[in-house]
Amino acid sequence: MHPILKVVIQRLALGLLLLLAASVLIFIGTQILPGDVAQAILGQGATEQALTNMRAEMGLDRPAYIRYFEWLYNAVHGDLGVALSNGRDIADSIGQRMGNTLFLASVAAVISVPLAILLGLVAVRYRDRWPDKLISAITLTTISLPEFLLGYVLMYIFAVKLGWFPSVSNINSSMSFWQKLNAVALPAMVLTLVVLAHMMRMTRAAILNVMQSAYIETAELKGLRRLTLIARHAMPNAIAPIVNVVMINLAYLVVGVVVIEVVFVYPGMGQYLVDHVSKRDVPVVQACGLIFATIYIGLNLTADIVSILSNPRLRHPK
Repeated sequence: MHPILKVVIQRLALGLLLLLAASVLIFIGTQILPGDVAQAILGQGATEQALTNMRAEMGLDRPAYIRYFEWLYNAVHGDLGVALSNGRDIADSIGQRMGNTLFLASVAAVISVPLAILLGLVAVRYRDRWPDKLISAITLTTISLPEFLLGYVLMYIFAVKLGWFPSVSNINSSMSFWQKLNAVALPAMVLTLVVLAHMMRMTRAAILNVMQSAYIETAELKGLRRLTLIARHAMPNAIAPIVNVVMINLAYLVVGVVVIEVVFVYPGMGQYLVDHVSKRDVPVVQACGLIFATIYIGLNLTADIVSILSNPRLRHPK
């Protein structure tokens, strides 16, 4: 078997093992949540017999390990169950919400990824000079601020004072693409500022590490322009760590948007999860947690595989 294929298969097997472990943790975590969904549905005045009957009707009286394997089997086959709080099919409810979250994450990614790489290249080109210092100072400032604070500051400036964008980012299927883009402008701006610094600084560090190589010094002695040297010779050889940090931040854009969606009342997966945590709707929390874990592990696996494929020692073994 080719070494690169063997390593990829090992990474995929490890990803599946991690996802299985994540599903166990999600199930255990939802079981130890405080409160009782039967009590939440029937109210504080419900009798003990009514609560017992409700728990039996929802299957909450069975052993935990049986419920776990049943839940995992159904989830693998695409059946995420029914929400206990409203009786709606979870997969149908999540479909629209997931689309909204992916739209927001895509807008932020389209802006942040090219901008981070460009700023990283500029920072390398003007290393230790004022452009480099200015870019580092601004990005470090934005990443140091809490997300909710950054969201409220931008909301105050662009929604309240200037009136350029709506403060509540509500979108629906009847809106055009440009209307949706206008609605998500502020949360996308916050997400861009949050992930920009990390990607930019990793791009800068990866390229600077390659710039110390002997072949780069040889190219400099041949008289190549510094910008050409960075773009054509250093950048391709720094692609592996850059892809890693981009994928990690893309995972964050999808999985870590809970705070931003709550701040801007955005109808995405994060808001959906928070709404049902307050109701102790365990099947919904489990489904959202499993989807988030799958996306995060999947994107990290993608980054890992790209890094493997970009390694010439694995592509061309002796």
